[in-house]
Amino acid sequence: MRAQSIVVLGGTGFLGTRLVARLIKDGHRVTVLSRDREQHKHLLVLPGLTLENCDVYEEPQLSECFRGKDVVINLIGILNERGFSGAGFRRAHTDLTRGVLQAARSAGVERLLQMSALKAAVEAPSYYLRSKGDAEQLIREGSGSLDWTILQPSVMFGPGDSFLNRFARLLAVIPFALPLARPHSRFQPVLVDDVVEALRRCLRGGASSRQTYELGGPQVYTLGEIVGLVAKLTGHRRWIVGLPDFVARMQAFAMDFVPGRPFSSDNFRSLTIDSVCTEDGFSRLGIKPQSMVASARQYLGAHEDNARLSQNRASAGRA
Repeated sequence: MRAQSIVVLGGTGFLGTRLVARLIKDGHRVTVLSRDREQHKHLLVLPGLTLENCDVYEEPQLSECFRGKDVVINLIGILNERGFSGAGFRRAHTDLTRGVLQAARSAGVERLLQMSALKAAVEAPSYYLRSKGDAEQLIREGSGSLDWTILQPSVMFGPGDSFLNRFARLLAVIPFALPLARPHSRFQPVLVDDVVEALRRCLRGGASSRQTYELGGPQVYTLGEIVGLVAKLTGHRRWIVGLPDFVARMQAFAMDFVPGRPFSSDNFRSLTIDSVCTEDGFSRLGIKPQSMVASARQYLGAHEDNARLSQNRASAGRA
């Protein structure tokens, strides 16, 4: 594979750090854009990586950073906004994508890889999915000669994720029972490394040119089943209490005002649509996705092992 010059937006996040490391290993020249370079200097241990300060919402700055690059990869996304109007989602997803398109065309970039979300659509019920859908529409209708590929993963998991690990932390601190909104909502969780592989295979374009790929793992789970699996793997057996929707909406509204928003009204609206693929994007790319159970056991199982060791130490001390 010929080495390419690639610029990554969102390269310091959960998916981005893994992707950047793999691209460097493949021999590509990678530039990661960040608002504060000093916060992410640890990435500079990767040979061949350039870390640049850039306000990604300023199109002239973006255009300058894109100049001379072969591929732009946009991974930027937020799960919650500061306000309640949807403006934060539109800025991070739709407005940013508009600026990326303008800057890429101005700089003469040939190719864009856009990370979207499964069930993103302009008519979606949540600001998150709607703003992602609006961004996709911008790309399909306004890319001009810029080549593109859009990837739509279901929820991603892996070591250090904010999905399974978040439930693991909740189960550790909430005794007896966990109240859960939309327990029957369905997901097709996908390993982050499989998404990295999909991005790698789309770098060149070819058959993936101007295509959209839905990415889901090999199994479909309800949210209740996922939380039950986390409870089993971490050794925190809890009663999972499914909430009626009217109670779940009240829970989400209350969480809107909790620092960090562990759950929000917009999250609730996203849960009203099953995050399950209608076509097999991984198969189209020649990738066999990995099982969540087998993968999660490798990093969530450590919680159970540590808990068991602590119990053994306590028992030995009492003896």
